[in-house]
Amino acid sequence: MRHGQSEWNARNLFTGRADPGLTAIGEREAVRAGRLLAAHGLLPGLAHTSLQRRAVRSTELALTACDRGWIPVRRSGQLNGRDYGALQGRNKDEVVREYGNEQVQLWRRSYAVAPPGGESLRDVTARLLPYWYGSIVPDLRTGECVLVVSHGNTLRALIKHLDGIGDEEIAALEVPNGVPMLYDLDPDMSVPLTKGGRCLVG
Repeated sequence: MRHGQSEWNARNLFTGRADPGLTAIGEREAVRAGRLLAAHGLLPGLAHTSLQRRAVRSTELALTACDRGWIPVRRSGQLNGRDYGALQGRNKDEVVREYGNEQVQLWRRSYAVAPPGGESLRDVTARLLPYWYGSIVPDLRTGECVLVVSHGNTLRALIKHLDGIGDEEIAALEVPNGVPMLYDLDPDMSVPLTKGGRCLVG
């Protein structure tokens, strides 16, 4: 699940490694996410999140809403938001006016092109996957439902890996705020060919 709306999301700013809190809307999104988990009978036994406030707070609110506030929560910088480098803190519309939409879309959505001084999605994948295999997969092997709360581009990297999305196709993927996505994994921790992740609705 991506965190609920942050203060910088609401202001249309490149957030990345900055640490704004949630808006009131973002808090409601996180609570709704927890209620959706409960409604679908998905009660986490473990959770993983980043070190950033918007993800940490979203995790707390979602777990409280599904009466799982007592479970272990593991936090790691490997789940932090993508580093936007020189773009961090800048208004997205202003950056488009300065550099053009095509260039900005390459920085934002492509797999291999990094913004100045920042990370590409490929870079995010390189720091994420060791944590996926080293920390999250062992928890999944216990048979528990595991909740992962992170950031839009970090989750794009994970979804790309799980669903086998191509380098070109990943540009079209948007991860909405505060909407849980369910993956049922095979014993080898791969996604069944007939399935992908699905968003929970209710």
